[in-house]
Amino acid sequence: MKKYLLALMIGCWINPAAAGFDVIALGVNGGVEEGNLTSYLVRSDDQKLYLGLDAGSVLPGIRQALEKGNFPEVTEENAAPLTPQGAVFRNLIGGYFISHGHLDHLAGLIISSPEDTKKPIYGTADTIGTLRQHYFNGRVWPNFTDTGSGLRIGTYRLNQQRPDQRFSLGLTGLDGRIFPLSHGGTPSSMILVSRNKASFAFFGDTGPDEVERSKNLDASWRALGEEIKAKRLKGMIIETSYPDGVPDSKLFGHLTPDWLLKELAQLQQYAGGEGSLNGLTVIISHVKPSLKAGADPEKEIMAQLEKGNNLGVKFVRMQQGDRLALE
Repeated sequence: MKKYLLALMIGCWINPAAAGFDVIALGVNGGVEEGNLTSYLVRSDDQKLYLGLDAGSVLPGIRQALEKGNFPEVTEENAAPLTPQGAVFRNLIGGYFISHGHLDHLAGLIISSPEDTKKPIYGTADTIGTLRQHYFNGRVWPNFTDTGSGLRIGTYRLNQQRPDQRFSLGLTGLDGRIFPLSHGGTPSSMILVSRNKASFAFFGDTGPDEVERSKNLDASWRALGEEIKAKRLKGMIIETSYPDGVPDSKLFGHLTPDWLLKELAQLQQYAGGEGSLNGLTVIISHVKPSLKAGADPEKEIMAQLEKGNNLGVKFVRMQQGDRLALE
């Protein structure tokens, strides 16, 4: 009874059999406006703290989510002396995973760093090296990390992780495994987070294996196939940057609906064959807006995905500030 009451008080009744994830979209586009760039939060539904999944736009997304009522645990009264936006930013994000070093995936983290609390940042050797050498270097931006050159302010603890090795994601209660991706000559990565026999995948930017001349997506699909067979995978976030019709030579390490469907068909084979992906939630991210009059890439991409969807997956396009529960 005491454990039950304690769980109610902190808002997290622990039930491993019903474990799932809460996902909040802080930024959903791949450009070209700076206020809505790739950034998501994920937490296990029995935990308080979120893990940031990339950080292209952070504070604008938190503001949108608050306006939509998607941080109900934060009010003006209990946030004081901070604003609700500040309370979410400083107290509910327990750390960040950064998939690769491109600016549209970490600009929000950098710009907001003077107001952040101490947190870990996780990534591959390439990503952590890029943050250390090219961003938090005392020239482009003050060094808010615990390593590198110049004055070390120490807000962020940089954690370099090896591929496909399980590690703890700090106070979020999540474990992670990172898998390399190919992004038009730039190393990128996917993280598979897990807790209570449930898992969720977040893909950084990636092109199709055939175009990238890589086997990186194939390795990711093999890992996720095992998660599906074990009935652990609750969903994924993956990019689809352009509508169909963009030549492979102009993809620059990104996916189209046709290429994503082909790649998911490969996942289906590793997951047990036809029908194995039925009902799997696939959140579409990193859509690149167009400045052409009358163009609507998001609508076009989602229509093309639905038209070609013979896999039974559930395609979802979250908007900035949206919240999605995955059970």
